[in-house]
Amino acid sequence: MRIIDEQYLRTPFFGSRQMTDWLRLNGHQVKRKRIQRLMCIMGLEGTVPGPHTSKPHPKNKVYPYLLRGLVLRHSNLVWSADITVIPMPVGFMYLVAIIDWYSRYALTWRLSNTIDTPFCLEALDHALSHAHPCIFNSDQGRQFTSVDFTGRLLENQILISMDGRSRALDNVLLNDSGAASSTRISICVNMALYQHSNRG
Repeated sequence: MRIIDEQYLRTPFFGSRQMTDWLRLNGHQVKRKRIQRLMCIMGLEGTVPGPHTSKPHPKNKVYPYLLRGLVLRHSNLVWSADITVIPMPVGFMYLVAIIDWYSRYALTWRLSNTIDTPFCLEALDHALSHAHPCIFNSDQGRQFTSVDFTGRLLENQILISMDGRSRALDNVLLNDSGAASSTRISICVNMALYQHSNRG
């Protein structure tokens, strides 16, 4: 119980499934039902995700999904962006990452305590200062459907692709499943930090 309690303090968003996975990765042979029972006794439960990041603004244009059947043969063909909610002791932080689909390289990322367009636009501008994709894919979140964001893509003659609503598998490189959200967060952040530290 001590190990569960210590890990929960570090990762309060872990439910019993993520806690079981973490314990197994660290050499403990445990079953999920036992972890579920222990967490219940301890009064621990994973924090619920914050605001939905994929809700489109009703007045913003939604673009079709262009990637079905597309074969990736080189970098800078398709970039993708996604926002991940990071639970904090009080409230949430939001991580936007832009990734090249072919190389799976994290081109840039930004953190914000508000889920609005400016920090997404800042990440996009930073990525575009180095290269341009042929296609930019995202979900239908209001940040990505905003006139400012889509306008920046169109100014740079980049085709816009958007995942269909409730199509979590469309954007599979960034959204593998809700159960793996903590893994996705740490992978995005660690990739970005590693790449940043190796630039100089």
